[in-house]
Amino acid sequence: MAIIPWEPLKDIERFFEEDWDFLPLLPIKGLKVPEADIYETDKDLIIEMPLAGVKPEDVEISLQDNVLTIKGEMKEEKEEKERNYYRKEIKRGKFERSFALPTEVKGEKATAESENGILRIILPKVKVAKAGKKIAIKVKK
Repeated sequence: MAIIPWEPLKDIERFFEEDWDFLPLLPIKGLKVPEADIYETDKDLIIEMPLAGVKPEDVEISLQDNVLTIKGEMKEEKEEKERNYYRKEIKRGKFERSFALPTEVKGEKATAESENGILRIILPKVKVAKAGKKIAIKVKK
């Protein structure tokens, strides 16, 4: 008998990844959530998000109260009636993603670029004052 590892959160994750088009009352119907990588260098906080097929003019990036929000839409090209699809899996529609940033950034100096379908947002970090002089503890007798 094979041992199968128990992953109790896997079903919950799958539930939120599903496209629930049969629930018409949800206000976020069709809203996609793209994946993202967030990492830092000595000077910058960097966010990368795959947005293949999304035009830069269809993406809006905003920063308010140290929360970065990326909104956009992958628009449906006009559907051709002559095409007989076997599969239609490319997810199109609106998307939105917000991140509470782990460190304070200089929003006015932020830049964004797109290369090979990857959106890269570079946010310069605010320098935190480094600890100054070490203070020795004297032991009284």
